[in-house]
Amino acid sequence: MFGCECFYWNQVADDFELISHEPKPFSLPAPLPQWPQGKGFATKRINLGEIEVIQITEFESIWSCKLPHAKKKRIIFYRPVDIPDGFYSLGHYCQSSDQPLNGYVLVARDSNAHDNEVGQICNSKADFPALRKPCNYSLIWSTNSNDDDSAYFWLPNPPSGYKAMGIVVTDDSEEPDVDEVRCVREDLTEKCETCNLMFSSDSKTVKNQFQVWNTTPCKRGMFAQGVNVGTFYCGSYLNSEDDLIEVRCLKNCDSTLNAMPNLDQIHALIKNYGPTVYFHPDEKYLPSSVQWYFKNGTLLYRDGEQKGEPIDYRGSNLPAGGKNDGEFWIDLPRDNDAIDSIKRGDMDSAELYVNVKPAFGGTFTDIAMWIFCPFNGPATLKVGLMSIPMTRIGQHVGDWEHYTLRVSNFNGQLWQIFFSEHSGGRWVDVSELEFIKDNKTVVYSSKHGHASFPHPGTFLQGSTKFGVGVRNDVARSKYYIDSSTKYQLVAAEYLGEGVVKEPCWLQYMREWGPTVVYDSRSEAEKIINLLPFFVRFSVENIFDLFPTELYGEEGPTGPKEKDNWLGDEIC
Repeated sequence: MFGCECFYWNQVADDFELISHEPKPFSLPAPLPQWPQGKGFATKRINLGEIEVIQITEFESIWSCKLPHAKKKRIIFYRPVDIPDGFYSLGHYCQSSDQPLNGYVLVARDSNAHDNEVGQICNSKADFPALRKPCNYSLIWSTNSNDDDSAYFWLPNPPSGYKAMGIVVTDDSEEPDVDEVRCVREDLTEKCETCNLMFSSDSKTVKNQFQVWNTTPCKRGMFAQGVNVGTFYCGSYLNSEDDLIEVRCLKNCDSTLNAMPNLDQIHALIKNYGPTVYFHPDEKYLPSSVQWYFKNGTLLYRDGEQKGEPIDYRGSNLPAGGKNDGEFWIDLPRDNDAIDSIKRGDMDSAELYVNVKPAFGGTFTDIAMWIFCPFNGPATLKVGLMSIPMTRIGQHVGDWEHYTLRVSNFNGQLWQIFFSEHSGGRWVDVSELEFIKDNKTVVYSSKHGHASFPHPGTFLQGSTKFGVGVRNDVARSKYYIDSSTKYQLVAAEYLGEGVVKEPCWLQYMREWGPTVVYDSRSEAEKIINLLPFFVRFSVENIFDLFPTELYGEEGPTGPKEKDNWLGDEIC
């Protein structure tokens, strides 16, 4: 760790410039609606217990730096502005110049400050308020430039028992005023970690490589209390995962989660933001409702028994709770005509199944929208310029995929969408989404595999370096579902027991399809025989480049068995 050591970077002047072309602020295509009445949702302020916070999205630029190996892309550092009286900055913000200005930082005030002024607060709170000024600052990095393009990065040194929330950037060498930011009492904070490296120096003159990261709470998910402040972290290279960064995130100590949307507000959010899900024009395996799937002859099997049991259309005879122990699984009926019919799905009955949960300590709401397809079709492999349709590899009974809307509880604005891509996925900022009408976005479902993507095209799952992997083809077609109207709310546990009734099938924690094992060696030989001699590999080498899912397929589990039901999506 860099501690209080100061690093200097001598670099040509062209690498550091005053900002000439700043990104424009982003706004949604349509104004936000008037949300239904509630308590704390979309009131612009959130109470975290002893601290009240506001989300600031207005900034003043301080300094920019050209990113290595990028001709036009820069990283820009900002100071929050228009901070309401009584609130204090916790640190500065930064982002790259190739995207609209759409970030935030939280500013805070001590909820007990007013009581303290009128003498109504206990001595312990008065002696140790929630917020305090830093003692001073440590200079942790500087451009060491004598012209107008200088930049200095300062770490607030907090009083004993307090923690810094972010870095302060200045354009001169004078140490910032201690009134610039506030530090937070340690018991009102949580540990955070670095993520999404935004900048890394490549200059040979840098003794210790200088880097800039976003930060996120270490603990994330439905029950986690960490609140993302929106600030950044910078310093020398972290050599070990055991190294702890010297800034913290906030902690929501108010167990009521007062800013989460109520039932009416949930439906209003889905109506306003629910994406249209497009399936590929050549998709053979379309979605259906779970009830349609059960009504059309699917069977419940138990380990050791040869005959399957018909499933009630509500799923009431499925074993509930427990864990995925391999004792039960769902399979298609034995009749070939019925099998073919179920595999094709039923668009008329198809709907999205919605789970709503807190994120970042209840300062955001995650709306996870799950889609069910009775069958996952075979994969198409890509090797160089060749595409090879498979007959069996990749196919399995039952397919659950999802995407997640992340909404700010300060104002109800859509912030990001997580696109689930098989065993992985990624968050996409709202400014990078495709909108179809007003504030409704588009989600593309890949041919046969049903992974979610934000834009049309062909996406390779596997080794992009060698051009070897599974094709994910996505495009618009006449097959689509409007999730803003065709959905069922199946869970919102924070609202309390009984507010949202979970369907019986949601409690089924076992597999929605039988386990399938492929003869990967024989399949590999079929592929290799189709390849030109100069691109042939050994059987072992070529399959090392393919996703591991191709070697065999366990039946997928339902939404409530997935890690992201209680936890966060991938950072």
